[in-house]
Amino acid sequence: MANQSVKIDPVSGPQSRALPLLFLLASLLSQYVGAASAKSLFPQVGAEGVTALRVGIAAILLMLVWRPWRSPPAAGAWRTLVVYGLTLGLMNLSIYRAMQLIPIGIAIAIEVTGPLAVALLGSRRLRDFVWIACAMLGLSLLLPIGEAGSALDPRGVAFAVAAAVCWALYIIFGKRAASLPGGQAVAWGMLVAASFTVPVGLAHAGTALFAPGVLLVGLAVAVLSSMAPYSLEMLALKRLPGPVFGVIVSASPAVAAVIGFLMLGERLSPLQWLAIALVMLASAGSALTRRAQP
Repeated sequence: MANQSVKIDPVSGPQSRALPLLFLLASLLSQYVGAASAKSLFPQVGAEGVTALRVGIAAILLMLVWRPWRSPPAAGAWRTLVVYGLTLGLMNLSIYRAMQLIPIGIAIAIEVTGPLAVALLGSRRLRDFVWIACAMLGLSLLLPIGEAGSALDPRGVAFAVAAAVCWALYIIFGKRAASLPGGQAVAWGMLVAASFTVPVGLAHAGTALFAPGVLLVGLAVAVLSSMAPYSLEMLALKRLPGPVFGVIVSASPAVAAVIGFLMLGERLSPLQWLAIALVMLASAGSALTRRAQP
């Protein structure tokens, strides 16, 4: 009897299983190193100027990479793309205004309640009410009414809540826009976002936006916060189950808080860390117990 050769699938080895996890970790690190770098520009051009740099440069890069004008969307898709782009721009503007006033980790912890609300919307399972309770408890500790939230600027918390609402809308309209091939949806959406965030940034910061040092950091922020995370997440999504992806992404507030401490010296109180942990628990639990979607 002839010996049968055994083929070893290179995708099933331990190294290949760890690779998407590394992609996702690199995505989180890139995103929040970019956020901390953006915050370093606030004294020079403000949150509006940084938003203009990030969104404007990212729009140019995405248009060059995807060249979506070669196959324009159908007439009926433009309304969805415009709303998608508006929510994308408002989300960036809101979260940077929040980061200008409160620590990065806390801003992100409040912001992630937006997609968490979308994930749990309409659920009637008992376990999901546990995650809702965890998220609400964590959020209540961060609002400027309790001991942990009393030290926070109410305007920063309000902007973070606005970013959460925009992120929820971004998910809803992003799903509708995702029917476009390749990266056309995000390219057109970023261009729409740039159409109003760039004028706002110019009106606020003026010619300071064009200083060589500011442009260089703005390019780094656009690459670290937009281009690199999107690319790395796409690589990870192809190889990771959805629940695993969701659990790792739920660590975003902690990663942001650690980077905020290392790069900006932002220190959080034990109660604020508890609030962040509760939001992370709600996000991770929701990802693990979510029913498979068609």
